[in-house]
Amino acid sequence: MTSTSFNPIQMNTQQPTTNQSLTFKQDQVFHGTIKKLYPDQMAEIQVGGQKLMAKLEMPLKVGDAHFFQVTNTNPQTELKVVSGPMSQTMTPTQQMNQLLETMNLPKTSEMRQVLSHFMKEQLPISKEQLVAAESWMKKLPEGVLKNDALQALQRMVELKMPFTNTVFQALTQGAKTDGMSVNLANLAQLLATQQGGNDALKMNLLQQIQQLAKPLDAETGGVLLSRSMQSLMDSSAAISVKLQALTVLKGAGILPQNATLQNWQSIQQPSTTQPLQSQQSGLPQQVGQMIQQLAQTSPEQMKPVIEQLKAWVANENLLNISQKEQIQQLIGRFSQIPMSKQSIEVFTKQLQEQLVKAFTDNSSSRLFTQDERGMTVKDQLLSLIKPDSNLAVNDSLLRNLVKVSANSPQSAIQSALIQAEAQVKSAADSKAMEQAIKTVLKGLGVSYEATLSSKAGDIQAIANQIKPQLLALVQDLQTPPALRDAADTVLARMNGMQLLSGENGHQHQIVMQVPLEFFGKRMDATLQWNGRMKDDGKIDANFARILFYLNMESLEQTVIDMQVQNRVVTINVFNDHPSLEQLAIPLKETLKRGLTEKEYHLSGIFIKPFEDQTQKVATKNPIQPEEQQGGVDIRV
Repeated sequence: MTSTSFNPIQMNTQQPTTNQSLTFKQDQVFHGTIKKLYPDQMAEIQVGGQKLMAKLEMPLKVGDAHFFQVTNTNPQTELKVVSGPMSQTMTPTQQMNQLLETMNLPKTSEMRQVLSHFMKEQLPISKEQLVAAESWMKKLPEGVLKNDALQALQRMVELKMPFTNTVFQALTQGAKTDGMSVNLANLAQLLATQQGGNDALKMNLLQQIQQLAKPLDAETGGVLLSRSMQSLMDSSAAISVKLQALTVLKGAGILPQNATLQNWQSIQQPSTTQPLQSQQSGLPQQVGQMIQQLAQTSPEQMKPVIEQLKAWVANENLLNISQKEQIQQLIGRFSQIPMSKQSIEVFTKQLQEQLVKAFTDNSSSRLFTQDERGMTVKDQLLSLIKPDSNLAVNDSLLRNLVKVSANSPQSAIQSALIQAEAQVKSAADSKAMEQAIKTVLKGLGVSYEATLSSKAGDIQAIANQIKPQLLALVQDLQTPPALRDAADTVLARMNGMQLLSGENGHQHQIVMQVPLEFFGKRMDATLQWNGRMKDDGKIDANFARILFYLNMESLEQTVIDMQVQNRVVTINVFNDHPSLEQLAIPLKETLKRGLTEKEYHLSGIFIKPFEDQTQKVATKNPIQPEEQQGGVDIRV
């Protein structure tokens, strides 16, 4: 079984249903049979499993089959005959040859393949579309199968997509389940070596691609930050150790350049936050901004703010029970003394010190944990040091901290980086995988257009994503041809994800391709989710089919087929590794427990080599919630 057998994601999951009325465009050609004749040269014509009423340019006989061409669609469909009557004894090849002659089409193998496919599927297509399709079929990129290309052409016609080479390339490239990492690596190499074009754009794009290869760098930076803070706050630490920590934080831009061992805690950058005006205003998302607002709140307005602060501490899952108790005691003591500017200043300073220590201490135990506002320990710790930073800036600062540490000549700093990476690696779990996927998808800019249209997010951060920069690179006339082609390939794969995702009534499909790299291990992951929507517009979590196409360095080609029927989960794993079943045994209970926590029941797990059901997985029809799957290899 080769990986190419699994390449095409089934694109017929959104075909129009058979009870939809036929719609035609000007000049489209199709095969039909005259079923009934009416006055004024009107006729009922059978096209595949459907019928239409149309006006004919010339009288015909009932029962005759012809190729028709649409000459008008408004106010009624009008047709002309482009082939003579076709007897039932004529073979498809003879019918096709007659059409090629009549329409004066080139008799190339590519044209015959396209025409044969559309005749078999009984779909209308115009002469202009046939000529364009033939041209594209002659220039298929390496790795694109002709059958996948024909399926893409069919999808373009069925879903009335723009019949352009851009859409065709997006569908053919988007149907691949591997090779995204290779495409990005090839693009990165050309960005680094090709001369000409916008050098600043090329450099920025190269940096963004390189960041994708290290999706957990921000987490590594968070560990380095907490260790540096521990060194600075440790009264027993040597001065040389503290200076190293101070130097690396200044080099990363986390502490200002004028920070010293004596003043680093008191240096504050200019604040743009406003004091809280009322209880309804709520506390800010980042704790650093909360501290700033507390410091600026007047004594008269402090009482409702204290109540909000107590509630925040009680609900903050990034703090442990002991830390919460200590902070609540501090708040209690403060609320019992007379409110004044001086007492507020002392309180906020003590609160900040306790929070810095707490988040520093929790960086290991809660490395991938998020609170109800989506904040992590590293985000909160960094906000206490740089109150005016945001999440996008935080990510950049922490990645820069890793870069500065890696480039440092100090062996102690290099050693700290190695230890931080090892800590992140040992703590990596499902949350780490989730975080990595989110980081990669955000970095790629897959939702770039949707984010722009909704006017959500930081415009500058959006502009730094890979997709908008690829668009700029392709549109730049000075970009070298080889570089433009490589950028076009990556763009096509991103666009393909969007074109292959969509809805057909209650049935929905989502396709995501994620190039992942963990601790030097590279893999391509493609996810195809098929499910249905409930009447309220929300996803029906009781029924779904999810396919994971994975290409990993050790396990190599792997396909996971997960089917959910009324919250009962059946998992099929296809892989040729001889010991995979034994390797999976320790993970089964963890999987079962995790599904149970989400109120799902694990029915069983199939682990099979590809030879068992390759064609079934590769050509499976769209999922139907009422389908039942038989047989289980491993009962849980």
